[in-house]
Amino acid sequence: MNSNLTSLPIAAVPAEDEALRAQVQRFLQEALKHLPADARSRSWMGFDLEFSRALAAQGWIGLTLPREYGGAARSNFARFVLSEELLSAGAPVAAHWIADRQTSQLILRFGSEAQRRYFLPKIVAAELIFCIGMSEPDTGSDLASVRTRATRNANGWLLNGRKIWTTNAHRADYMCALVRTSGTTEDRHKGLSQMLVDMRLPGVSVRPLKDIAGDTHFNEVLFEDVQLPEDALVGNEGDGWKQVTSELAFERSGPERIYSSIVLADVWLSCVRANAETNVEPNAFVLDTAGRIAARLAVLRSMSLAVAAKLEAGEQPQLEAAVVKDLGTAFEQDIPEMIRRTLEMHPHWRHSAMLQGCLAYVTQVSPSFSIRGGSRHIMRGIVARCLGLR
Repeated sequence: MNSNLTSLPIAAVPAEDEALRAQVQRFLQEALKHLPADARSRSWMGFDLEFSRALAAQGWIGLTLPREYGGAARSNFARFVLSEELLSAGAPVAAHWIADRQTSQLILRFGSEAQRRYFLPKIVAAELIFCIGMSEPDTGSDLASVRTRATRNANGWLLNGRKIWTTNAHRADYMCALVRTSGTTEDRHKGLSQMLVDMRLPGVSVRPLKDIAGDTHFNEVLFEDVQLPEDALVGNEGDGWKQVTSELAFERSGPERIYSSIVLADVWLSCVRANAETNVEPNAFVLDTAGRIAARLAVLRSMSLAVAAKLEAGEQPQLEAAVVKDLGTAFEQDIPEMIRRTLEMHPHWRHSAMLQGCLAYVTQVSPSFSIRGGSRHIMRGIVARCLGLR
């Protein structure tokens, strides 16, 4: 049996990267001072291009990219610190999040030099918004069942198909789309490629989808005879599956798989403290809940930091990233239910409207936490495969 899972070493943020934390905290304290907690509870679904460009002006987008492409050439530890602080504060990062976290890494590793020169500086400056085209109708999280097809022709590639649950496609300048360039769905991982699709091209249409919380960040995207240039292809034709699995290690292992409910937890703790100050002491169940949240957070943060260390060492920790993602999103989903139970046990507490608003929103969206970035059964399938159990 593969023993990689037991070799996840404890890692620490180097001093030079830890020093970034205070700078980011000062910036966020000023930038978010007028943003209420119920808005901050939306965390990485919050879209504010002005905020993203202010972050870019600090040099904090493309933090790990080489300087020749506009990046800061910092370590994955520095990026961990930045992401942790942004999410802990509930900063609205959606405008640059996908481009910074995923697409820039994909282009840097697999793209042509021309693609790097064109796209990376614009990503660093928050001038281009990207969305990710992976999921499709009737395929769920089974990315190997992709049916959207790009067919080579005299002018490049002709794209046809559909994508769904595409976050911020209605705002995006480009989509990084996983498509089939050869074979059929029965070929599974073979014949898949990634394309950079200009969302303004003729034949691209976007249909917003409203979620249970009333937001319309999800979309269905249709491609009808969309003519792509030859250089829309990222890397080599047929390497899409290898690229995606590499790319998802960044998405699945970071603080974003731990902190989605943390603003809610902070508001709840403020409520607990406020009631304690008026001699309404929290009972053992409330203290137990706070302890459980803190303990699980500490362990998951340590695991996520260990994956960051592997990424920094140039490794591809697919197994470890899948474990962090599965456990982390379960933790994020448990927080609103844990908090709800404490409030039911204390009907005499003074509950702020802000706490109720945060709890309502996070409760509504939390089912999506274990789906985005790959569903729970996909994560456990990866773990089983890496351990030689399937």
